[in-house]
Amino acid sequence: MILSFLQHEAERVASPFDINGGVIIWTVVIFVLLLGLLYRMGYPALLRMVEERERRIQKQLEDAEKANAEAQRLLEEHKKQIAAARNEAQEILAKAKTVSQKERETLLAKAREEYDALLNRARKDIEAEKDKAIQALRSEAVELSIAAASRVIEANLDTDANRKLVTDFLESLGTEKKK
Repeated sequence: MILSFLQHEAERVASPFDINGGVIIWTVVIFVLLLGLLYRMGYPALLRMVEERERRIQKQLEDAEKANAEAQRLLEEHKKQIAAARNEAQEILAKAKTVSQKERETLLAKAREEYDALLNRARKDIEAEKDKAIQALRSEAVELSIAAASRVIEANLDTDANRKLVTDFLESLGTEKKK
């Protein structure tokens, strides 16, 4: 019977869905032995690798936080430098405006002084020309007066004495007008 069972078993084709109790027991025994061996030898190494990886990740996070803090500090410092540069630029512009305003006022004052000097010189020149014209008119008036007087009296009079007389008379007239 056993022999016939074994022959029958040998003739039969095994399928993947057949259940074999001996194979199941040995599979479970080998699985438990391998699990124990892995737990004893592989688990500590695996645990060390996981812990090492966790430490590396933690260190990278801390480094990233430090880098972020440094970046924030540099950003703030950069903003302060930009603000300082803007303030300095504003101060330079204000100084330039002040200097240009002072320079403008200086140039205007110098132009006014030159204008006043030119105007005074022109007035003096006009006054001198006026005095020359008045002198010329007086001389001409003296000559005309003498010519008219000599015709009126038709006598030969001393011209130097007559000129002095007429000049004194005209000067006395000029001083009376000024008073």
